[in-house]
Amino acid sequence: MNNNIFAFNAEKKSETIAEWLRQSVFKTLKKRGAVVGVSGGIDSAVVAALCVKALGRERVSALALPEKESNPESLTLAEALAAQLGIPLQIEDITGGLVGMGAYKRRNSAVKSVFPQYDEERHTFKIILQSDPLHNDWLNVFRLVITDKNGEENSIRLPLQEYLQIVAASNMKQRLRMVMLYYHAEKKNYAVVGTGNKNEHQLGFFVKFGDGGADLKPVAHLYKTNIYQLAKHLSIPETIIQRPPTTDTYPAEVTQEEFFFRLSFELMDAIWRLAEVGRTAKAIAAELDLKVEQVQRVLRDIGQKKRTTDYLRLQPLEIDQQNHQNIEVNVLS
Repeated sequence: MNNNIFAFNAEKKSETIAEWLRQSVFKTLKKRGAVVGVSGGIDSAVVAALCVKALGRERVSALALPEKESNPESLTLAEALAAQLGIPLQIEDITGGLVGMGAYKRRNSAVKSVFPQYDEERHTFKIILQSDPLHNDWLNVFRLVITDKNGEENSIRLPLQEYLQIVAASNMKQRLRMVMLYYHAEKKNYAVVGTGNKNEHQLGFFVKFGDGGADLKPVAHLYKTNIYQLAKHLSIPETIIQRPPTTDTYPAEVTQEEFFFRLSFELMDAIWRLAEVGRTAKAIAAELDLKVEQVQRVLRDIGQKKRTTDYLRLQPLEIDQQNHQNIEVNVLS
């Protein structure tokens, strides 16, 4: 693939973001420092490193938020990152809170309604998107994949109601994590710094008022490909860079590509980037050695994900004075 598609000066970009962070935290928000939730993934690692660069290690706190279904590697990598950056890492296990809210129980009841044999002790599960925009026009529907202790898998298409219940209960994890981040931030008069990138933010791969909630989002304008470029420049540990991006949400490990994006970040970002600078599907296909219909399907998938998740990016709706007056006129007329 032509590397010029992502011509990117990581050193200059990191300086620009660091200056923006300084201005945003100290001047705009009038906070004393920053709290970053670190997951052992590349996005949070890059954001933590940028915060240290901008604010100094003495003004950055890292928070790990595991629960009983988290991959233990996530915490190990978070500890390694904090040690390398020289910042304190606090660990808040949120399992008890999730049990208290009934997150696991509510989610598992929906799983059992479509797979009655499901047993937490004998099975794990994950949700994956069945679409494959690079190769076919399959609908964007989700499947439940159950795995037993012998590694045998069963895959079932999720009915809408059960899918919604599983997601609603699972989203409690991200929302409870944000509650803890704000607790630690507010007690120190720090800002909560979001870690979502452009792929997640623009395509709706985040939980509203969960991992999508933050005081500032320094990398929400950057493709995942750019995050990898920044990680190299910022000397993020290679174990984090090489780790496949995961949701770390369901009992079974599932990558972000399996669950939502359905093709590699490198290829998706290249198609998306070339389209944004005005290249036609035909030109993109020639550039990337793809068929035109493959490019068209990927672009349709990106467009669909943007449209169907627009509501996630909206601020809470309010009636302003002009709209209120217009409504009153319409009601009275």
